[in-house]
Amino acid sequence: MQKTITPIDNTLYIERDYNGDKIEETINNSMKAQKAWADLNIKDRIKLLLNFVEDFLSRGEIIGEELSRQIGRPISQTASELKGFKERADYMLSIAEKKLANIDVAKDSNFKSYIKRKALGVVFVIAPWNYPYLVSVNSIIPAMAAGNSVILKHSAQTPLCAEQLYQSAKKTLPKDVFNFLHLNHEDSLKIVSDNRINFVSFTGSVKAGYDVQKATHNKFIDMTLELGGKDPAYARYDCDLEKTVENLVDGSFFNSGQSCCGIERIYVDEKIYNNFLESFVTKTYNYKLGNPLEKETNLGPVVKLSAAEFILKQMNSAIDKGAKKMIDENKFSFPKEHKNYLIPQVLTNVSHEMNFMTEETFGPSVGIMKVKDENEAIKLMNDSPYGLTASIWTKDLETAERIGNKVETGTFYMNRCDYLDPALSWTGVKETGKGCSLSEAAYEKLTAPKSFHLRKKQ
Repeated sequence: MQKTITPIDNTLYIERDYNGDKIEETINNSMKAQKAWADLNIKDRIKLLLNFVEDFLSRGEIIGEELSRQIGRPISQTASELKGFKERADYMLSIAEKKLANIDVAKDSNFKSYIKRKALGVVFVIAPWNYPYLVSVNSIIPAMAAGNSVILKHSAQTPLCAEQLYQSAKKTLPKDVFNFLHLNHEDSLKIVSDNRINFVSFTGSVKAGYDVQKATHNKFIDMTLELGGKDPAYARYDCDLEKTVENLVDGSFFNSGQSCCGIERIYVDEKIYNNFLESFVTKTYNYKLGNPLEKETNLGPVVKLSAAEFILKQMNSAIDKGAKKMIDENKFSFPKEHKNYLIPQVLTNVSHEMNFMTEETFGPSVGIMKVKDENEAIKLMNDSPYGLTASIWTKDLETAERIGNKVETGTFYMNRCDYLDPALSWTGVKETGKGCSLSEAAYEKLTAPKSFHLRKKQ
């Protein structure tokens, strides 16, 4: 039995039976449905998928409250997830016809030569709880647009998300083009290793990512793995201080810091460090931590008690080594009886000798370090096993591009953070994983090239 504990008060919210006994039937049904789906004209697939998106969004109010109860995000902020879902789905569908069209390479009138983008087959998507719709849409929409069928396995924390997507699929898509299963880790890996699965998209921990990769050792398939992160920001001396601080506070604490591309460490030029820190601390006190179902709340609990314990342990280890807390807990009023309500915390006097500055935290906390110049900032930004996103805050575009070329990351931002443009490939380096989702590059991953070389006259 799969149990979902709501972080609002740590009581049982919902429970579901695991579907391990339905794996065989689901894969077979997905395979059969995929063949007919791939044979549909691309325009027809796009039209049906637009209907799927529209139907899903029509239940926004219900979906938003469910999301708050499942993961603890303030209900005042859940609408942004649905807005992002639409933005990404609409973009990927808007480029699908062009990107999936045959590539004509004929050089002679006697030949018809082209490359066809052929659907892979069945795509297995393992989605995380922290942005359950935003992350899953990255894979399921382009996968189906490309002519694949999809089996979705959502986190045990967010089973209703898979069910909501399936509800829309049942109403708008051919039967079994989209399926979902509630699974434990062992059964999920069983599907990954099945020879009838042609592509895997996984978002989660580094350890689980290696398990997924290992499970495919008996076959040749591609996959997308989005794993850990410790995303940095560099505030250069010439940045717009007010706007920089405003964006980095939000980038550090939105969704209680539980964002794959959230800001976890900030490097500030010594020329502006004191003013930056003073402003950052002041703005942090603007958060209202509390019950996420109350409209005035803009910071909710972290998802689990175990997560809260890990975050506090990591911070306390840094404090034992000399780090300093800048935020006074007593200035926040929140349900202290529930230990997963964590205030947004800022640590200074930090260094890379502390795990807090090098290992993923995934909570409402950030470390701020003073640096003497951009060379020190680049060195520290790269001193990480991860590389999902990084950002620079400056008025100098040329400098931003030059530094961006030196920073080891999948996406580099200037004057922006914690955002995903669907026209750009979403990818990471080092322990953050491999492959990519979104952008036109995603369609190359989700299809296989098949060449046709046809001589008209012998």
